[in-house]
Amino acid sequence: ANTAEAGTLRILKAAAAAGVKRLVMTANFGAVGFSSLDPTHVITEDDWTDPQQSGLSAYEQSKLLAEKAAWNYVTDHNHPFELVTVNAGAILGPALDDHVSGSFGLVKRLLTGQATPNLTVSVVDVRDVADIHIRAMTTPAAANQRFLAVEDHPISMKEIRTLVRTRFPELADRLPKHFLPNIVINVLAPFSSAIKEGHLMLHLSHHVSNQKARTVLGWTPLSSAKTAVTEAVKQLKPTL
Repeated sequence: ANTAEAGTLRILKAAAAAGVKRLVMTANFGAVGFSSLDPTHVITEDDWTDPQQSGLSAYEQSKLLAEKAAWNYVTDHNHPFELVTVNAGAILGPALDDHVSGSFGLVKRLLTGQATPNLTVSVVDVRDVADIHIRAMTTPAAANQRFLAVEDHPISMKEIRTLVRTRFPELADRLPKHFLPNIVINVLAPFSSAIKEGHLMLHLSHHVSNQKARTVLGWTPLSSAKTAVTEAVKQLKPTL
């Protein structure tokens, strides 16, 4: 977490010294919705994850603390530039090369038959993330705002499995036949940090609003959760 904060502050200081007018930061959904345990709660940019949230991974915590450090820096230094954050869900879609983001691990777990709970995740196509970044940079009303970058609907691991079976039948035999029951995750969570992270994911609200990006930035999703997953599978298929 300290490394992420230090790296972020180094960039902000350089931006301020260079007279940058607006800085758009690629932030993370983990900084927004990972303490929203009420299943009826609609997650918006007004939400913040609790840094001490039980089950929060070190990665998500570092992203959260880096974003908080960025906002604090801007406030403490009398707003030397406009800051905008794009808080992206699990980024999927087509990759430029064989180097893929950590989010692809969600799909790869299924394609390699690994045991997994039936998690539901808010994903976003990388092309939609790029589109939101450009709009965040050029839209005057975006100044000093956060924007959630997620597709219209979340997707579950079970839905991803069905999608792969339908569109990539040649991969069907690789998929797990069963998902880890929730009761097993609940029982084992206190004994494993990885399972504790899965336990948190199982209990988060999956009602995530992208309305602010639509309204303020004039953004409309180019893609969907299913398309983003399909493109990720195409990317991973040759490596299996």
